[in-house]
Amino acid sequence: MRKMLGRLLPVAVLIGTMGTTGLTAQAATAAEPAATAPTTAGQGAAADIKDRILAIPGMSLIEEKPYPGYRFFVLNYEQPIDHRQPSKGTFKQRITLLHKDESRPTVFYTSGYNVNTSPRRSEPTTIVDGNQVSMEYRFFNPSRPDPADWSKLDIWQAASDQHRIFTALKKIYTKNWLATGASKGGMTATYFERYYPKDMDGVVAYVAPNDVVNKEDSAYDRFFAKVGTKECRDKLNAVQREALVRREPLEAKYAEAAAKNGWTFNTVGSLDKAYEAVVLDYVWAFWQYSLLSDCGTVPDAATATDQQIWDSVDTISGFSAYADQGLETYTPYYYQAGTQLGSPDIKQPHLKGLSRYGYQPPRNFVPRDIPMTFQPGVMADVDNWVKNNANQMLFVYGQNDPWGAEPFHIGYNARDSYVMIAPGANHGANVSKLQDGEKALATQRILQWAGVAPSAAVADAGRATPLAKPDALLDQKDLEREPQLRP
Repeated sequence: MRKMLGRLLPVAVLIGTMGTTGLTAQAATAAEPAATAPTTAGQGAAADIKDRILAIPGMSLIEEKPYPGYRFFVLNYEQPIDHRQPSKGTFKQRITLLHKDESRPTVFYTSGYNVNTSPRRSEPTTIVDGNQVSMEYRFFNPSRPDPADWSKLDIWQAASDQHRIFTALKKIYTKNWLATGASKGGMTATYFERYYPKDMDGVVAYVAPNDVVNKEDSAYDRFFAKVGTKECRDKLNAVQREALVRREPLEAKYAEAAAKNGWTFNTVGSLDKAYEAVVLDYVWAFWQYSLLSDCGTVPDAATATDQQIWDSVDTISGFSAYADQGLETYTPYYYQAGTQLGSPDIKQPHLKGLSRYGYQPPRNFVPRDIPMTFQPGVMADVDNWVKNNANQMLFVYGQNDPWGAEPFHIGYNARDSYVMIAPGANHGANVSKLQDGEKALATQRILQWAGVAPSAAVADAGRATPLAKPDALLDQKDLEREPQLRP
């Protein structure tokens, strides 16, 4: 599908999966929906877009929501529980479709978590003024098989979900397609490209972590030793340490909050374990969601009251995070982190003698009746594939985002692919936050990959700008504050 645009070296440097190609790809192809009967040009033009979408086998409407200049549909799409054995049962996967025009390119977006059922445009959708298909990741409720066979939650199965959705909708949206997502969504877009490299015309992956070797996390230690300024790092470390020094009175407050809110701690095991997990996420969560300029809001640990320490940790990390009620929504993520994706395990020397558990593994955050076995080599496979096969892929990272400490890297065999870093940015980094030259280049490449670059932008990247007019509601960035240690 891709047009070869020449070999370009990457601008800068900066995740992985298992090598199930061949047989598994054939199984997924066998599970693809049957083509609908062709229509004449006149019939196609006359048919309402909703009717055409609902004519796709397995597609059903949940609701349509009005939005000026668009049609917005919330849909269910019937998917095999196991793409290798599609006859073994199905489940309904929730997707949304922001319809602009069949003559426009389409952006395939996923957060890697639940889907937002309100109309939204991702940055690439705004840049190319296109349609947008958004997918809820399998096993995030309500897109979960019942009963749930957790062994069917892996990155190849999820990529195969995307492949089937793309194959079905490509019959309607015939122009170029781009895959995108941020954080776990950026990882998802990358894994989709690794397993189905012929589907998309380009990939824009934002702030996508790349934990190639799960047991080797020294890159994170190096990141926290130099991020921001020493003054800010010391201030954050002091509050984190003080929260453990004052464990007894603050855990008493935690017990009161738990009783008031109905929080329980069966999955993690105890209130004490949950409390420490929240405290140990404090510094990470600050840099993930805050900026260096926010350091002034951090209290002085030496003079702060218990309430001030509590409030700062609660605001940045969130004391509900490791209660059963906070964990339940994200069980699929922690399952994947403990079976394929990997998870950080950083050293925090300033907490020596105070931390009882250290960074706890994903197994602690998944109910014990769900079996988990880590699969080494899955991420290394994706990492190696990206280095050597990336074609029309863009990775964007934030300079001060901890998740960017282990990024994707582009090798010399990559084609028209880039890694760019937004200076001073956090986990919300995007193309608009890049330095001017890289922002222009990134915008130009996205437009060209989508097949809608104006001739002026092709000739001069500096003249490349988003094609859609800004829309404050449609373009608002839903950067969820996910205070647990989660991308």
